[in-house]
Amino acid sequence: MTRSITSLAISSLAITSLASAAIIMAAVSGPAFAQGAPQNVTLARVDLVALATGYRTSKVVGSTVVNELNVTLGTIDDLIVTPSEKVPFAVLSVGGVLGVGTKYVVVPFSALEFRDKRIVLPATTKETLGSLPEFKYSN
Repeated sequence: MTRSITSLAISSLAITSLASAAIIMAAVSGPAFAQGAPQNVTLARVDLVALATGYRTSKVVGSTVVNELNVTLGTIDDLIVTPSEKVPFAVLSVGGVLGVGTKYVVVPFSALEFRDKRIVLPATTKETLGSLPEFKYSN
């Protein structure tokens, strides 16, 4: 019985020593960075109250866009943010009937106005949107 208690004490001492050595090596070796480069992130304060009054993209995509005369111009197919400009653009599906003959055009998201639960693209007609160059998604 004395022999097994001694073995347990030695095993416990060995585990404690190994754990201590691992902690010391981690502290001495310095920080480890993923992909070999440190990352700097600049955080900005966000007004959460104002943010809560915003529109979720999941609710905007698929919405109908009208002009100020309440004429349907198309629907929002997607929202795109470019890496260089960091501002969103709305991809509108315009023209056609039941998805046949439609084309995609792009307008700045800032051109859209949200009025009384409607998305309005002021001073625009179906013809104006139809004359815009067609947008094609890249694969």
